[in-house]
Amino acid sequence: MKRSTWGIGIAAAMALAGQTAVAQSSTTAPATHLNSQQEMMKSCNADATSKGLKGDERKTFMKSCLSSKGMSEADINKQQQKMKTCNADATSKGLKGDDRKAFMKTCLSGS
Repeated sequence: MKRSTWGIGIAAAMALAGQTAVAQSSTTAPATHLNSQQEMMKSCNADATSKGLKGDERKTFMKSCLSSKGMSEADINKQQQKMKTCNADATSKGLKGDDRKAFMKTCLSGS
């Protein structure tokens, strides 16, 4: 029983590794460009990995790293205030579901 479990696990790992190798070697795959949020995530993730952080320490580090990059404290407070205002407006209008989502998108984009 133990041998069959190990065999299945090894086979699954080999299949996954083979798929990853094929996906990486494919030259027809479109070039992807990371947006600024993805770049920040990539950078913070690399920093956390290089520091060997795991579990709650990693989670705390990632939260502070992502919040400190890209936006100043004033920008963060402005965005939070805008979110509160739009959320309150949507609630007062009784919007739900797709209507609320569309309203929030328009409100937060400033249109």
